[in-house]
Amino acid sequence: MTDETEFTAEGGCTCRAVRYRLTSRPMFVHCCHCSWCQRETGTAFALNAMIEADRVELLSGAPEAVNTPSNSGKGQKISRCPTCRVAVWSNYAGAGDAVRFVRVGTLDQPSRLPPDVHIFTSTKQPWVALPAGTPAFEEFYRRSEVWPADSLARRQALLG
Repeated sequence: MTDETEFTAEGGCTCRAVRYRLTSRPMFVHCCHCSWCQRETGTAFALNAMIEADRVELLSGAPEAVNTPSNSGKGQKISRCPTCRVAVWSNYAGAGDAVRFVRVGTLDQPSRLPPDVHIFTSTKQPWVALPAGTPAFEEFYRRSEVWPADSLARRQALLG
């Protein structure tokens, strides 16, 4: 695994009006199979890289935050390109603006960030096959049991 400080990755929306750079490796990558993510993305799951907001450098454009309901009832802000409307990241109420859930599919090389975990598999589409060796949970999980120690420390430093 690459040291987090040596990792960078760029991405953006379809029309390239919004471009960003991750300045470190994300804390963790979720593949969420919940019905809410399926509805929001229009596909079988959402693949989100959780990273500190100050480690997402905006290179061009200005995403527009759209307040969207969430299963928790606390909502989320989905940041979209104002031109092509592609979602580039979300911020959930639990972490506020401090953590961005970057849509891995908007990276120039999304294969660099495979999922660390599959969550809410109880509602995954039956034709989706989960890979052996990647943790999978019917609902959510305990971070302390799944996340690497350095990622837990980063989250603790960020959220207290």
